[in-house]
Amino acid sequence: MPLLQLIARRLLQLTGVLAGISLVTFLLLHMAPGDPARLLAGERASAETIAAIRSQYGLDLPLWRQFLTYLANLFSGDIGLSLRFQRPVSQLIEQFMWPTLFLTVYVICLAVPPTVALAILGARRPGGVADQIIRLVGIAGLTIPVFWLGIMMSRLFGVSLGWFPVSGYGAGFIGHLHHLFLPAVSTAIWLVPVLTQSLRAALIEKTTADFVTAARAQGATERQIFWQTMLPNAVLPTLNLLGVMVAFMIGGAIIVETVYAVPGLGTLMVNALLGRDYYVVQGLTLVFAVSTVLITLLVDLLSAFIDPRVRL
Repeated sequence: MPLLQLIARRLLQLTGVLAGISLVTFLLLHMAPGDPARLLAGERASAETIAAIRSQYGLDLPLWRQFLTYLANLFSGDIGLSLRFQRPVSQLIEQFMWPTLFLTVYVICLAVPPTVALAILGARRPGGVADQIIRLVGIAGLTIPVFWLGIMMSRLFGVSLGWFPVSGYGAGFIGHLHHLFLPAVSTAIWLVPVLTQSLRAALIEKTTADFVTAARAQGATERQIFWQTMLPNAVLPTLNLLGVMVAFMIGGAIIVETVYAVPGLGTLMVNALLGRDYYVVQGLTLVFAVSTVLITLLVDLLSAFIDPRVRL
């Protein structure tokens, strides 16, 4: 029952988030300079042609009527029609979402194993040589901008050495792994230090916890205490942080996908912003908002499964 209440509460929050995001995005796009009708018609188009395009897409209506029309279409499952591609926005999102999702899962698979290994190594002897090296390398990884690292890696491993492609998505599972290796590694290098410091701090904190002392008093071995007691309790804060970072990666895919020319949601967002494609930007913003809430819900459910106290 508590799990059902948790799901219901998150879904209720999702409704509020979508409403707020829809309103803010709609207003910001329409307040930005530029006329999408003129971009569609071209610089030499006549005033009559531009007026006809504005009437066709409802851009000549009052702002509040445009917003109500957008909400009505949204509730009916119609995100809108792309002004540039002349295709439903839902089809465009479905087409461009798979490279972004594949890249996100790729980054997680590359980031989680070294995070666990480095955090355990550093937490076993806090302040030791290994711990100091891990912390210094982590600080260096945090200070390097992702876009700069992506450019340097593409020039070295892609252009100079020719080991990996510097653009595209590839064909087939192996092709996707090959083409997205550099963007996944450059993102994982930024992600690993954040997760490592979180998990390391939690592991060090749990070494003096009461339940660890009780487990030792009951005769449990240090190996049993670590894997069965300390790690499951210490992983919860890092799991929540990972959920936030994954949501951030999906919404912030613009940087990596632009550097490596990956045909994902980030690239679609950039093209839509440059082309003043209102409905695509609104649809993508909603997708990013929904992804954030759903990922947070999934992390909460995993946390509740690991630690029943979270359900209370």
